[in-house]
Amino acid sequence: MARLERAIELLERDDAKGAASEARKAKELATRSPTVREILGLALYVQGRFGEALSEMQAYRRMSGRADQNHIIADCLRAAGHPERAVPLAEEALTARGVPLSAKAEAVIVAASALADMGKFAEALGLLRRVKTRDDVAGPEVLRVWYVMADVLQRAGRTQEAERTFRKIARHDPAAYDVAERLAQLG
Repeated sequence: MARLERAIELLERDDAKGAASEARKAKELATRSPTVREILGLALYVQGRFGEALSEMQAYRRMSGRADQNHIIADCLRAAGHPERAVPLAEEALTARGVPLSAKAEAVIVAASALADMGKFAEALGLLRRVKTRDDVAGPEVLRVWYVMADVLQRAGRTQEAERTFRKIARHDPAAYDVAERLAQLG
């Protein structure tokens, strides 16, 4: 599958358009390959072609039976104006076996952001708290979960809690995202 390998290589080099082109050619040769559908979906997603990406990622999920790309599917649904459909995908990612922490965290982040967009701040925070974190250990996915948590807290008017959470992020990585700016706004 030279076309698939080329698509993966192009995607890794941030050439999503080229990757999509190669993945489409690979799809013509292997329409039932979950890997081909996944790579094509990812390439389309990176380009912001959410409707097409959604179709390919849902095909990947059906064919593979895996929940490891639920965060991409959820984000496509959110972009398509169906934020409420992101939550069940996050729930599935959280409970599924074989889904890496980074993918679980991203699924929760997308679903919590969708809930916050709908004004369901308490539900969003509850979902974010289901990602197990420790204050003394903070990898990239944990920092992202905390950041979204702080953002939701701020949007909900809980500014003191938001400030504490932004400070926690800053202790681990002072240059993370726009945390310094957010703290300045809150302080």
